[in-house]
Amino acid sequence: MTQMPSFAADQPQVTFVGAGPGAAEHLTLGAYRALQEAEVVIHDRLVGDEVLALIPANVTRVDVGKEGFGPATLQPTINATLVAHAMTGRRVVRLKGGDCGIFGRLDEEMEALEAAGLRFRILPGLTSATVAAASIGQSLTRRGRNAALRILTGHDMAGFAEQDWRGLARVGEVAAIYMGKKSSRFIQGRLMMHGADAATPVTIVENVSRPNQRILGTTLSQLPDTIARCDGPAVILFGLAPRQATLALPALKEA
Repeated sequence: MTQMPSFAADQPQVTFVGAGPGAAEHLTLGAYRALQEAEVVIHDRLVGDEVLALIPANVTRVDVGKEGFGPATLQPTINATLVAHAMTGRRVVRLKGGDCGIFGRLDEEMEALEAAGLRFRILPGLTSATVAAASIGQSLTRRGRNAALRILTGHDMAGFAEQDWRGLARVGEVAAIYMGKKSSRFIQGRLMMHGADAATPVTIVENVSRPNQRILGTTLSQLPDTIARCDGPAVILFGLAPRQATLALPALKEA
C-alpha cells in the first residue's frame, strides 16, 4: 500500500506564481523566492526565457504550454499533472505568464487541487497590460479621461468574445485587449458599429518586455492591417497612443 506524503498543516503544496510578461525585472521578490525553493516547476509557453533561466538546474521542469489556435496541452491534462506532482510531497510551483489570475485559467487549476484536498497559495504577477502601458509612457487611468479600465479577451471558449461595445465606443474609454490578433477585424467592426471614432488611437505592443518587443502606434481604422504584422503575442491598448518620448527609442518602436 502506497503511503501518502505528510505535509505541514500550514504549508501549501502548490504555489501559483505570476511570471510577468517576460523580462526577469518584472518578477516579484516573492516569485523569485518561490522559484529558488521549488522542487518542481510546471510552466506555460509564454513564460519568458529570462524567468526560466532563474530556475535552479536541479529543479524538475514540466512544460504545459498552449498556443492560441495551435498546439496545446489540454487543461484536464494540466490539472492532472499539477495534482500528481503535488501529491508526491515536493514543493511545486505553477508558473504562469503575466498575472496568474488574468486569463490564466487559475480557477480550474485551483478547483482541481481543492478536489484532491491539496493546499495552495497565489503570488500575483505583473500583467501584460500594465507593462505595455508603461513601455509607451502612458497610464491606464487618467483624471478627466477615464475613470475605469477594461481588461478584455479577444476570444473565449465560444469564439470571438462579445463585450459592452457601446460602452467601449465612448470617447475617452481605455481597454487592454488580450488575445486579439485573430479577432481584430471583429473588434474593429463591433466598435465602429457602436459609434467609435475610426481615428481613435490604438497601440499594439508585441512581445511585451522582451528583447524583441515592438510598439506599433495606429488607429482603430488601421487595427487589423497593423496587427497582421505581428508574429508574437500582442496586447492591444485601445484608446492610448505612444507618448513621444517612447518613439525616440528605436529598439522598442516600429512606425
